[in-house]
Amino acid sequence: MTDRRPRFQPVLDLPDDWSDALTVVVRGGTVALVERHPDDVAPGAPRLLLGTLNGAACFAVDLDGDGVPDLVGDPDLVDSLLPLMALHGRVDDLHWTLAGRAVQLVEWERTHRFCGRCATPTEPAPGERARRCPECGLLAFPRLAPAVITLIERDDGAALLARGRGFPVPMYSCLAGFVEPGETLEDAVHREVLEEVGITLAEVRYAGSQPWPFPHSLMVGFEARYGDGEITIDEGELVDAQWFRPDDLPQIPPRLSIARTLIDAWVARAT
Repeated sequence: MTDRRPRFQPVLDLPDDWSDALTVVVRGGTVALVERHPDDVAPGAPRLLLGTLNGAACFAVDLDGDGVPDLVGDPDLVDSLLPLMALHGRVDDLHWTLAGRAVQLVEWERTHRFCGRCATPTEPAPGERARRCPECGLLAFPRLAPAVITLIERDDGAALLARGRGFPVPMYSCLAGFVEPGETLEDAVHREVLEEVGITLAEVRYAGSQPWPFPHSLMVGFEARYGDGEITIDEGELVDAQWFRPDDLPQIPPRLSIARTLIDAWVARAT
């Protein structure tokens, strides 16, 4: 049976046939997906080739870059721009991930126009998704910040969820934090949990991962078993942390996040 699911392929060079094109328009943190070539969307705007989707070339254009035309004459395009988070659910997961890739790469191009070592203007590196300094040779690759996120389950079936101090709503989620240099992902899970809630873990298992373009993270999900200790929160990071049962949950993250995937998997196991 033929697999007809859409396929995205990252590429650095234009395909032979790119009469069909999909352009991700980026302005600030807002995006719009347009089934047109970038020259027809915003001629003169900086653009990046993202890859191909079922053979069609996929581009990103930066409406905040130099030489961008006035778009007042295209109100439909301006009105279609949405924050990346708000775009979720309006397009399928593949196109949402593509939009996130575009936002991350546009931001990387914006912030790496000059060498971080000698301040010389950089240029695209041939054959690489990178920018190179022609003066000192420094290569700058797109930034990616790995972070671990963990669902901790107790033997009685309860799971630990916490409310972060920066959450804009009273929502509870899994514990998460960025990986430190020199750490394994598993080391980061143990450290973050101990720092944030004061408990140790008996077991840590990889569960999955998710690109998280806010602004350039890779979320690496884990399931863990409670080991020892009482909850003692880091008040600089958390407002509260509690053990919850699957039939008595607080407000939890929306389905777009890996946190919700981990929570849903726990609820399914527990019930």
